[in-house]
Amino acid sequence: MKLIFLGNTKYSVIGQRIIHEIYPLSLVVTIPDRPSSRKKELKPSPVKTFSKENNIPVIETDELDNLVIDKIDKLKPDFLIVEDYGLILPKELLNLAKYASLNIHHSLLPKYRGPSPAPAAILAGEEKSGVTIIKMTEKVDAGDILAQKECELAPNETTDSLLTKLNALGGQLVCQVIRAYLKYMHLHHPRGEIKTKPGMHPIFLPPKPQDESQATYTHRLKKENGFINFENPPNPQTFNRMVRAFYPWPGTWSKVKVKSGKSITIKFLPGNLIQPEGKKPMTIKEFLNGYPEAKDLIDKIYLIPTTRNKV
Repeated sequence: MKLIFLGNTKYSVIGQRIIHEIYPLSLVVTIPDRPSSRKKELKPSPVKTFSKENNIPVIETDELDNLVIDKIDKLKPDFLIVEDYGLILPKELLNLAKYASLNIHHSLLPKYRGPSPAPAAILAGEEKSGVTIIKMTEKVDAGDILAQKECELAPNETTDSLLTKLNALGGQLVCQVIRAYLKYMHLHHPRGEIKTKPGMHPIFLPPKPQDESQATYTHRLKKENGFINFENPPNPQTFNRMVRAFYPWPGTWSKVKVKSGKSITIKFLPGNLIQPEGKKPMTIKEFLNGYPEAKDLIDKIYLIPTTRNKV
């Protein structure tokens, strides 16, 4: 069986590892090496690093053009598996899979389609999220649901911790879907052929079409999404959700004036930590010891008291 995996991030590799242990991957598609750190040294994606360590062939590309599609076509894949990839797969590529092109989506579809379902769930104050395995179509995140599993959100959940859990859960769940395809093949078509009428799916349970009336959408996050305007600050509850939802990207941040009159950038981190530019993260108490002039601003957004004897 030939499985093609498409992914880029440190979260993608969580599912990649789980899938490869059960169904060895034949090929991986990921982004080319990117400049990293101040030295601008090229660094491979985590998915590429794992692939090289496990002798999995890799295609590096920023564009799913005809050249890439032709290379994948020559492999005659049984399944394409997409997890935290970032690029939209063209119809020509989706149709290459003998059985299905599967997407691991980090929400309980049709809710939170789009590129940022995990932070959107935290921002909305959801108590649960989950993963959905869909059979991919040209319309993004709109394919039939093949499997779905819920995941409870912890009170201190961040996007980083949630994506870590959801990618692991997604890797396990997509393997169950693949196993179901293979079981169907064995029981109904011992020779390995699946003959279905147009529009039918070779799956153990009837695929569930998504209810379009219930669909909600997320947008790609930008740096400015995390900016805190002290002239019109969010309430403490919204601020807390922003800090957790925007960690690690794009971060929650603002600018404050210090004694010298200079404005500095400060980052708000989970766990009630503040990081002034050029310095290590510190507690609110430590921050106010160094920047007491910022106390009134900090009081506006934190639920906890910030006077020195109570922090």
